[in-house]
Amino acid sequence: MSKPKETQAEDSTEEVVLAAEVETEEGSEVAEDPDVAEGIEAVDGSDTSSAAVKQLEEEGDIAADYLEELLDIFDLDGDIDIDVRQGRAYLEVTANQDSNLRLISDPETVEALQELTRLAVQVKTNSFSRLILDVGGSRQARVSELTRIVNRIIEKVKTTEAPVPMKPMSSYERKIVHDLVSQAGLASESEGEGRDRHIVIKPA
Repeated sequence: MSKPKETQAEDSTEEVVLAAEVETEEGSEVAEDPDVAEGIEAVDGSDTSSAAVKQLEEEGDIAADYLEELLDIFDLDGDIDIDVRQGRAYLEVTANQDSNLRLISDPETVEALQELTRLAVQVKTNSFSRLILDVGGSRQARVSELTRIVNRIIEKVKTTEAPVPMKPMSSYERKIVHDLVSQAGLASESEGEGRDRHIVIKPA
C-alpha cells in the first residue's frame, strides 16, 4: 500500500472558513455557519502561516497512519493522499475501479470514518481537528448531490417566496449550502442544535 503525501496551502482570498467548536451533550461539533455569534475563528487560506501549515501536515500524517491501519485490518486497497486546503488537513483515499474500497465509500460511512479519524488525531495532538476525509470520490459525489438539491430548493423559494428547511447535515455540508445559496442571491440560516442542526433557505 502506498501513501503519497502532497501538502500545499491553497492561495484563495475568496473563501473564508468560519469555525467554532460547539459543545453538545454528545461531544463537540464544528459549526461553520454565518449565524454563529460566539467563538468564531476565521481562517484565510491565503494567510496561512508556516506554523499552521506544519500543524496541519502533522494532523495529516497522524490521520494517514490511522487510516492505513484501518485499511490493513479490513484488507481494503487504497492509496492515501494528504493535502492542506483552506485551513484544513484534507485526506483522500483512492483506488482503481476494481478495488473493494467501494465497501466504505458511501457518504454516511465516510462521515463516520472522518469522525473516528478526527478523534484519533485529537488523542495524539490534544487539539481539536477539522480534517476532511474523502474515500473513493464520495465527497465530490455528495457535493454534486447537494448542489442539485439546493438548486431545486432555490427555485422553489424564488417561486413561492417562502422559507424552505433542509434536513440536518454536517457543518462541512452546511458550509457548502450557505455558499451555494449566497451565490444565488438568497439568504440561509442554520437552526437547531447538535445533530438536529439544519439550514433554512429564505428569500433575500
